[in-house]
Amino acid sequence: LVSVPVDLFPATRKARSSLRMLGPDGVPLSRRYYSPDTNKNLEPEETVRGYEVQKDKFIAVTDEELERLEPDKARDIDVRQFVKAEEISPAYSEHAYYLAPGRGSIKAYQLLAEIMQREGRAGIATFVMRGKEYLVAIFAEHGILEAITMRFSDELRSPKDIGLPNPKAPGKSSVQRLEKIIQRKSSRELSREELVDKQTEALLGLIEKKRTQRKDIVETEAPKGHPEKVVDLMEVLKRSLARQSVT
Repeated sequence: LVSVPVDLFPATRKARSSLRMLGPDGVPLSRRYYSPDTNKNLEPEETVRGYEVQKDKFIAVTDEELERLEPDKARDIDVRQFVKAEEISPAYSEHAYYLAPGRGSIKAYQLLAEIMQREGRAGIATFVMRGKEYLVAIFAEHGILEAITMRFSDELRSPKDIGLPNPKAPGKSSVQRLEKIIQRKSSRELSREELVDKQTEALLGLIEKKRTQRKDIVETEAPKGHPEKVVDLMEVLKRSLARQSVT
C-alpha cells in the first residue's frame, strides 16, 4: 500500500453555454418535486430517498443511514496497485484532476511521479471526496501526478451489447492506403486549436448578434417598488460562464 498526502484540484472547468427555460412571461422557471397522487408540489423536507427493488416497490433510505455508510474522511490517496498505463481504457475515464503534494509529502510525491513516468505505469487508487469513495487512475506526466476518476466495470457496456461485429482482418491494400493517410495527418503535438468548442462559440455569436440588434430580449415584470429592467440574455450568459469558470 502506497499512501501520499495530496491536495486535489479539478483539471477542467465548465465553459459551455447554459440556457435557462423561461415561461411565457419571461420569468426563469424552476424545477420542483411533484406528486401525481395529490396533484401538489412537495418541499424537499417532505421527500425521502428510495431504492427500487422491483417495479413500483421501493426501500426507503434516510439521510442518517446514508451518512453512516459514508467512508472515513481522509486526504490520502491510497494506491492499491500499479498497472501498465495503456491497459486502462479511455472508456473508464470520468473526471480529471491534478494532484498537488500535501504538507510534508513533496519528496514522496516527486519520487512517485518520477518512477511512474519512467516505468510507464499508472496507479489504481481510492480516495474520499464529499463523503463518497472514488476509484481513480493516477498518471504521471512531466513530474506532475494527474488523477482520473473511473467508472466501475458494471457501468460499461460491452461491444456485444450494442451489436458491434467481430473484427476481421482488412485487406493489405486498404491497410497501406489508410497508413499513408494517417502519416499525412500525423502531428508531433496535439494542436490546441482542435480543442475549441465550436458549438458554444456559434451560440455566443448568435446571442451577441441578437443583443446588438436588440432582438428577442425578454422583458420581465419588476417587483413592486423597483424599476422595471430589461433582461440582457448575453450578459446573463456571460455571468453564468464566469461563475462556472471560478468553480
